[in-house]
Amino acid sequence: MTDTAQSSSELSAFDGQPARHEHSRTGMSAEALRRAISDHLVYSIGRPAAAITTAHYYQALSLAVRDRMQQRWMATTQDWLDLSNKVTCYLSAEFLMGPQLGNNLLNLGIEDEARAALAELGQDLDEVIDCEEEPGLGNGGLGRLAACYLDSLATLERPSIGYGIRYEFGIFDQEIHDGWQAEKTDNWLVGGNPWEIGKPDASYFVCWGGKTEQYTDIAGNLRVRWIPRRVLQGISYDTPIQGYNTNTCNTLTLWSARSVTQFALDAFNTGDFYKAVEDEVLSEKVSKVLYPNDEPEAGKRLRLQQQYFFVTCSLQDIIQIHTERVGLPLSALPDKWAIQLNDTHPSIAVAELMRLLIDEHHMDWDEAWRITVATFGYTNHTLLPEALEKWSLGLFGDCLPRHLELIYEINERFLEEVRAKFGDDEDRVRRMSLIGEDGGKTVRMAHLATVGSHYVNGVAALHSELLKDSVLKDFYELWPERFGNVTNGVTPRRFLALSNPGLRQLLDEKIGDGWLTDLYRLRELENFVDDPSFRERWREVKRANKGRLAEYVHSATGIELDPMWMFDVQVKRIHEYKRQHLNALHIITQYHRLKTIPGYTMPPRAFIFGGKAAPGYYLAKRIIKLITAIGDVVNADPDVNRFMKVVFLPNFNVQNAHLIYPAANLSEQISTAGKEASGTGNMKFMINGALTIGTLDGANVEIREEAGAENFFLFGLTEDEVENVKAGGYRPLDHVDRDPELAAVLELIREGRFTHGDTEVLKPVLDNLIHDDPFMVLADYRSYIDCQDRVSAAWRDGNTWTRMSILNSARSGKFSSDRAIEQYCDDIWNVTPMNVDI
Repeated sequence: MTDTAQSSSELSAFDGQPARHEHSRTGMSAEALRRAISDHLVYSIGRPAAAITTAHYYQALSLAVRDRMQQRWMATTQDWLDLSNKVTCYLSAEFLMGPQLGNNLLNLGIEDEARAALAELGQDLDEVIDCEEEPGLGNGGLGRLAACYLDSLATLERPSIGYGIRYEFGIFDQEIHDGWQAEKTDNWLVGGNPWEIGKPDASYFVCWGGKTEQYTDIAGNLRVRWIPRRVLQGISYDTPIQGYNTNTCNTLTLWSARSVTQFALDAFNTGDFYKAVEDEVLSEKVSKVLYPNDEPEAGKRLRLQQQYFFVTCSLQDIIQIHTERVGLPLSALPDKWAIQLNDTHPSIAVAELMRLLIDEHHMDWDEAWRITVATFGYTNHTLLPEALEKWSLGLFGDCLPRHLELIYEINERFLEEVRAKFGDDEDRVRRMSLIGEDGGKTVRMAHLATVGSHYVNGVAALHSELLKDSVLKDFYELWPERFGNVTNGVTPRRFLALSNPGLRQLLDEKIGDGWLTDLYRLRELENFVDDPSFRERWREVKRANKGRLAEYVHSATGIELDPMWMFDVQVKRIHEYKRQHLNALHIITQYHRLKTIPGYTMPPRAFIFGGKAAPGYYLAKRIIKLITAIGDVVNADPDVNRFMKVVFLPNFNVQNAHLIYPAANLSEQISTAGKEASGTGNMKFMINGALTIGTLDGANVEIREEAGAENFFLFGLTEDEVENVKAGGYRPLDHVDRDPELAAVLELIREGRFTHGDTEVLKPVLDNLIHDDPFMVLADYRSYIDCQDRVSAAWRDGNTWTRMSILNSARSGKFSSDRAIEQYCDDIWNVTPMNVDI
């Protein structure tokens, strides 16, 4: 009797009872899962028993789990089609989903069943999960936020589709060689992706370049047609997004580029192989790699093409579903769809929807514009001018000639509205125009997104106020009703339940498991904050998590860490405004004290860094070199390494984040005030009980409000103070001249103490700090060092620290992505819950 044809009277291997009559595709018991895994090993993986590896078990279990999601997936899609529920469409250039198997087992509630099924087959679930290749389809917080929001939309039973790009090569894998970042190709698809289903019949044409021409249609109306230089095709790959403890299973659709021309057989037969595949190579380049280097002209062109590619495929898909599958007129598009632009990357969608409505569906301008504005919402994620995308007029017009015409028309009508409201204030008109004039004409994509959306939000209370006061001030004065705030959030399923099983068990035992869908329930932990036995349990969980991370650090770097030490962690994208170099100056300060002050001691501390620098970001790579160079000296010095060690953990991603966030004692959120829009790493640390040292920047402001000022280590200039210091003519050397300790720390770098006497390698970092210091590192240095001394004093009192840790976690409820998504759905999108019955 085989696994695929068992007798109904066969006894279950798990309970000695007759096997349940569950289908191997849908059954949720351990026995049904065992049969499903065995089936997939034979019929999907196709390997003989002798050749089956742990990785094959991963694929088979993933396919079995996907089977169980698909029943819910089909029911969810059919329900919102039949019931005409409004659907959220989340357009994002990044979706940093992370490993899917563990998360889907958690959301389906079959973790124990999967473990038992694999054990019966001689496998360990943890080892099987470790085989998963993480899809690096994002650069950091933006893509991870999008993934958290998809999780929450499904958990809250709100119909949704995420739309993005199926990059063949994701964010690079980072290696550290001699202290320098080295980028390696992230070939995440090499072993296949069991979670996606390719749907070549769901494909759309994408035009590029060329010219436009006017013509008169059969009704005598003047129209415009786009005659492209090239045409490619977008193919849909769909991934199910399962909600927690619900039947709702939404969709992530990622687009892959293909050629639309046939293989040039004649060229191939005459030996010109490149010509035979030339169009295919050019077309597929569009979805080849996440964020190509956009320094050269070719890189800028490719990045613009990527943005337009996924936007037009997504909008065509929405219109096709709306008109053909749902059968509604285009005038009802805003009633059926809420399309959210996740930052400026998809903002070309405003012009593209106008093109589709006017050119393809022959709608008049006013009606098309009404539909467009009512359909789109825009989330701004940055205050940094370089991140508010602008495209040179020449490049934009050559690539998207029809869209440039439409943007000029949108701009002309918009500026008429500006003049009607503010009179002939031509300076204001110039500032608000969609076409920038400074340094050559450009298309301002943030302006386009703002003008073409009915609602614009920032991602933290401070950030949203700064948008209204600075970056989008003129637009706020024109349309104050369009502006609001939705503070970011993170999913507690992945970043607490999945990544911190010890704490999950403790929480379930003390307050029940309702916190998984209502993070405000963590407030009940305050009832135990003064209970000595609970505090000890809390410390035990943290120590175990630190032990897990220490093992990983040793395997990845060879550095041994003591779990009894404080783990001081800063993991995020390497960027000057995030100020990893300020953290490094504190480490050097402690090193200098230990080497020069007789009898000086400090509570032992492990400084742990992680994050990637953009391949073309010269100074960020030097900051990594600074950190690793300090680590080499500190870790090898017996006078110092009794008190401190420094780790740069390579290739920070979602997978190793599962180990890092639960293990942290101190969370470094030290960006220059007014520069970080929100942050989400700060929230992940908080819910896992880490204490924050930070400035009043981004969501730090709200974290401090929730946790209580006494449970947050605050330092540094405020946003207003930063602007006042700059306005007064900031001189970094003034801080060096009046702070001997800072001068000594900088001198250690200058003399080559950490670089074997090489005084040139870190000179760019030093020169940037002393002569420019755009992010006020030296201005905040003394406040930061004094605050770190307060951190050390608090750490010495174990009970006080533990109490603060518990309260941080207990008061983190606001920072659930469920709260954020509920706010979007109720206040902006008007997307209501839909119960799915299977």
